[in-house]
Amino acid sequence: VGTLPGGCDSVGRCFCRPEFAGPRCEQCSPGHHSYPHCYACSCDSRGAVDNNCSPAGQCRCHVNFAGHTCNQCALGFYGYPSCTPCQCSREGSLHSTCHQETGQCSCRPKVTGLRCDSCVPGAYGFPH
Repeated sequence: VGTLPGGCDSVGRCFCRPEFAGPRCEQCSPGHHSYPHCYACSCDSRGAVDNNCSPAGQCRCHVNFAGHTCNQCALGFYGYPSCTPCQCSREGSLHSTCHQETGQCSCRPKVTGLRCDSCVPGAYGFPH
């Protein structure tokens, strides 16, 4: 599937199309996945470590990125492509993750704010 017309060289190594590799063009070249189709990895230039991926097409993401091509923020981060840490208040939020686009943390009852760090109007005594 991956060989070019013209066969092989004098030691039996086949001439491969650019997206294929190996002595008989039996695997995908770096930056490609899903042999025998060998699609380009298409890893996100901001979120991925490089443009190489697993045989199934999963790119290697920097710690604050996620997704098949590393084109979204990982849990605990928001605001792709900057992917800033959530920083939810330990006392006021339900968990440490936030909305991946807005950064809004999930607040406990009677607590408000982007980071769940203040009381709702009419309540007092934060942190509880």
